[in-house]
Amino acid sequence: MLEIFSLLGDGLLQSFEPLNLFMIFAGCLAGLFIGAMPGLGSVNGVAILLPVTFLVPPTSAIIFLAALYYGAMYGGAISSITLGIPGASTAVATVFDGKPMARQGKADQALMAAAIASFIGGTVSIVMFTLFAPPLANLALKFGPQEEFALMILAFATFIGLGGDDIPKTIFSILLGLVMAAVGFDIISGKPRLIFFDLVEFQRGIGFLVLAIGIYGIGEMLWTIESTKGKVQVDTVKVTWTRFVSSLSRIKEYLMTTSLGAILGFFVGTLPAAGATPASLMSYGLAKTFSKDPDSFGKGNISGVAAPESANNAASTGSMLPMITLGIPGSPTTAILLGGMIIWGLRPGPLLFAEQPDFVWGLIGSMYVANFVTVVLNLAMIPIFVRVLAMPFSILTPIIFILCFVGVFATTDRMFDVWLMLALGLGGYFLRKLDYPVAPAVLAIVLGPLAERSMRQSLIGSRGDPFTFVNPAEHPIALACIIVALLLMLYPAYLSFRKKRAKKAVA
Repeated sequence: MLEIFSLLGDGLLQSFEPLNLFMIFAGCLAGLFIGAMPGLGSVNGVAILLPVTFLVPPTSAIIFLAALYYGAMYGGAISSITLGIPGASTAVATVFDGKPMARQGKADQALMAAAIASFIGGTVSIVMFTLFAPPLANLALKFGPQEEFALMILAFATFIGLGGDDIPKTIFSILLGLVMAAVGFDIISGKPRLIFFDLVEFQRGIGFLVLAIGIYGIGEMLWTIESTKGKVQVDTVKVTWTRFVSSLSRIKEYLMTTSLGAILGFFVGTLPAAGATPASLMSYGLAKTFSKDPDSFGKGNISGVAAPESANNAASTGSMLPMITLGIPGSPTTAILLGGMIIWGLRPGPLLFAEQPDFVWGLIGSMYVANFVTVVLNLAMIPIFVRVLAMPFSILTPIIFILCFVGVFATTDRMFDVWLMLALGLGGYFLRKLDYPVAPAVLAIVLGPLAERSMRQSLIGSRGDPFTFVNPAEHPIALACIIVALLLMLYPAYLSFRKKRAKKAVA
């Protein structure tokens, strides 16, 4: 343990070197704005700026890209809260309560909660990374397809909490998302499936950002215009020192939720191919399921902002753990980071800690500094972000529509996806009119491909045995996840039963 603290101290000193400190600041600032731009996100940001890093030493280069990754995780919440458009897939869950809070004149509180929760999530995950890197990497290796599928079932179980008391509508929404996730080529046979109207473009599937921006950018905007007849009254927000202190005093309301989200996010992030998006969605679902006031979620509950932001930041750190210790990227962004490390002549894996300790501990030390720098930058710029809401709605609406179009086209480079985004936006608008929850559909399209792949791998490996998922001898982790999922599904029914008994007792 003393050796770890000694190495960490060396890493912190290394991160405070002038060049490395500049790279941390530049990376955090760039990431903040890249994350806030709809359609960009950390993957595109790291990919675009990777060539810039060849001008500096490898340690400074990875520190810059890691800081950019951190900043982008923070930045995704900005457009989710102020505009109602998720900056990236990792920030979708933040829209659910972030946008309602902004409409109520609490944008500064939502932005502050997102920043502080991100800081807590990042700090918890970095400490866990520092102390438990080797054993957690070994645990992640024990997750085969059965365990991954059980984890996805656990994530779907949290969707019950997202649908309130109307379970049938929630299930319909989930199934709708799963259908859209299945569009494209079959992952085993390679045959095309669900190619609507025989359009060749559907063979590439429906992109998640196309769906998310369509529903939360176009659909929500159409719903807002109709429900308010174009006269949206957003309470003006004056960011004062008194409000800042008042918002800080509310940390205790979401501290427990944030801490649980951080631990969950870090663990899910360490699993190859899972990443920050499922972590944030699961964290939001669990926060609502175990809340004393679940009905307030989706209407401006501050815990609904803090939980996913804590989880996605923790997951971004967690996804770097298998990359550093095993050479297995835990997310698309870390896959690009892995490519960069190989170009710089570094070989990620178990021997990296022994062969390149200065590099590894310099990176870990920079995570602590980057986390602090990003939260300071974020809090300092809240007045600028809040000014976006001060614009008249007649100006803000076309800006949001243009951002949606540019965000989708810049991501996919296909006009078909722009038209598809409009169609999905209209679909989301009609779902809102019919009082169907759209969140489970959006979440299902993220987890659908992951669940399908792991399920089919498991069944092929076990020769079609469906009990492979609940075999306590071979897959105890999978069995435990499925049991917890069943308990989560039964929990709302238990609460309903308790309410009925309480009413009878009063009567």
